[in-house]
Amino acid sequence: MAAPPWAPAAVAEPGTGSSLTTRQPRLSWPLSPVPVITKYFDAPETPFGPGHRGVDLAAVAGQDVLAADAGVVVFAGLVGGRPVLSVDHDGGLRTTYEPVAPKVTVGEQVYRGQVLGTVLAGHPGCTVAACLHWGVRRGEEYVDPLSLTGELGEYRLKPWGGDR
Repeated sequence: MAAPPWAPAAVAEPGTGSSLTTRQPRLSWPLSPVPVITKYFDAPETPFGPGHRGVDLAAVAGQDVLAADAGVVVFAGLVGGRPVLSVDHDGGLRTTYEPVAPKVTVGEQVYRGQVLGTVLAGHPGCTVAACLHWGVRRGEEYVDPLSLTGELGEYRLKPWGGDR
């Protein structure tokens, strides 16, 4: 039985005693080599509230953007004037990449690590020459992409509105 995406990377296989196996992270990095993170995920407090619904990854204009997992391209076009590419994956995940010049088309089946397109310069708020904004949703909920790569993201405690 496969481990859920939130399970630790090293898990004991049932019936095998104490041996551990290392499972592959749910998603792979969309850039190679593993990039520097220039802006971390910041979940909005409300569905339409402010936040950063993904991570910004330092890139070079023209750098290949790789599929984080096998899936189907469901969108390749402009959103708010910016070129965006989205891929649906098993388990209800959707990855989004921007700004990207696509090399794939809507409806195309892609494999993990396949070149989807190339990074374009001009991502707003990017602190370096070019950034790839990488987002992940599970249904309608935005998820920190780093939590699915096996990497730890940047976490901040937020006030809790409950009574003590």
